[in-house]
Amino acid sequence: MGITVQNITGTTAMVIWPKMAGCADSFYSIMYHPNWNSMLSSYSRKSFQKEERVPTSRSSFVVENLTPLTTYIVCVTCQSANPSSDQCRVFTTLERDPASVSNTKRELALGIWLTSSVLLLIIAAILLYGCLHLLCRRRRERLQGQNGTSKQDHGRVWTKSAAYASEELGRQSQLMQDTEEKHPGTIQLATIIENPSAIKEPVTLTSKSRERVPVTGQCSAI
Repeated sequence: MGITVQNITGTTAMVIWPKMAGCADSFYSIMYHPNWNSMLSSYSRKSFQKEERVPTSRSSFVVENLTPLTTYIVCVTCQSANPSSDQCRVFTTLERDPASVSNTKRELALGIWLTSSVLLLIIAAILLYGCLHLLCRRRRERLQGQNGTSKQDHGRVWTKSAAYASEELGRQSQLMQDTEEKHPGTIQLATIIENPSAIKEPVTLTSKSRERVPVTGQCSAI
């Protein structure tokens, strides 16, 4: 068939064959396999790793995704049958292209950078959330402590006020008892003077009470 292989690179190769007018099928079968030495001499179709079909209007096909520095065997047939030896060619791929190597490295570096950036963003978000949660909890505890202290202070003030009022009431009661023991009529007079509305009739002092009524200065003091 006059099959030739051209434009061989590390990953691709172009297979060219002459058109055959007697091809009964509507397509050509392009079969290729690496390490052709391991294949059987019968060239069975099942032994080929890949098989591509192209229309009979074409006379060339670019084989892709090859492995660099690898020997391949490629066969072209116009029928879905096992190829013969004159329908096959052997070729060896070249080293990987420097451009493809640089592109692969660039893509790998870009992928690593993107992955690292995403991980850093996730870690930063987790740390920020933890810090905010800790600050909110401390602030809540501080507010609760201030509220508890205010309640305790209010209770203490109320207790002190109640104790002071009770003490003052007891002191006044004791003072009134002492005064009543010394001057019984004076307490009644002082009560009447302080609360004139408590009685409707004027108070008439007896001679005995007049003797016990102290002077104005003493009355005011009492």
